[in-house]
Amino acid sequence: MALESDFIASLRGLATDPAARGLLDDAAVLEVGGTRLVLTHDMIVEGVHFLPEDPPGGVAWKLVAVNLSDLAAKGARPLGALLGYSLAGDAEWDSAFLEGLRSALSGFGLKLLGGDTVSVHSGTPRTLGLTAVGEASATVPSRSGARPGDHIWVSGTIGDAGAGLAVARGELEGAASLLERYRLPRPRIEAGQALATLVTAIMDVSDGLLIDLSKMAEASGLAAVLELDTVPLSDAYIQARGEEREARIAAVTAGDDYELLFCAGPSEAPAILTLSDAIGLPLSRIGYAAEGRGLRLSDRDGQVPLPERLGFEHRSS
Repeated sequence: MALESDFIASLRGLATDPAARGLLDDAAVLEVGGTRLVLTHDMIVEGVHFLPEDPPGGVAWKLVAVNLSDLAAKGARPLGALLGYSLAGDAEWDSAFLEGLRSALSGFGLKLLGGDTVSVHSGTPRTLGLTAVGEASATVPSRSGARPGDHIWVSGTIGDAGAGLAVARGELEGAASLLERYRLPRPRIEAGQALATLVTAIMDVSDGLLIDLSKMAEASGLAAVLELDTVPLSDAYIQARGEEREARIAAVTAGDDYELLFCAGPSEAPAILTLSDAIGLPLSRIGYAAEGRGLRLSDRDGQVPLPERLGFEHRSS
């Protein structure tokens, strides 16, 4: 069984241009004529990233949003996108997807610049891709710049999308807001732009807070300590799943939150909290970076064993 991480490691010998950032980041940063372009490409697959019964318009929104979340983590302003689309012989689904795409492009002020379509056999799981292009200022933070002593922060609340997926599957009863967080993620573009000059490292939370924090720690060459009790949970999540250790482990190992995970020096805390108030988005300190390697987890009762599964990891069977 091949892991995504193994395949990416094999690609590093090919991606030698500095713009690729060693394939250790969420996006490439290419300087062209004095302009810093930020480029990212994400794919979503039916049955893996969205359910066959999910509304097509919401699938379109999610495809755009997950790519813009990568731009947000670079502090970039979205410019345009290229679409990759599989035609499965369902004109009604395609039409609804296009309406959702129109809404997402309009909502984010994003221009569709082109792309490609392919035909697939009816019943083949849909595979959709988007390449998003953004423009960044002089400071383009990476996930690899964290330093021992930095505080670890996260935006918004964690675990809602994972709970929303369980609601969509009929496995959990919960508020409509949880389902919305799963189907209609909100990339933190404004926050990313404002944080770019304050952070030492930043990435978005896509595969789960715990596994993404482990990626940031590995890229930065240090240890990350997550204080489980400080991870922000929404009222809707607490009502659906509670807030004890088991519920918090479920939250930090669920994917699809698309919040920003970042590190910053302790002296930046006042500026970060002021920003939180200014943009109306919670920014919560959830741990710290330390000398060493790996990931450590604690709560009010002390050290917490790492769960066997840290989050979602792509693999081939």
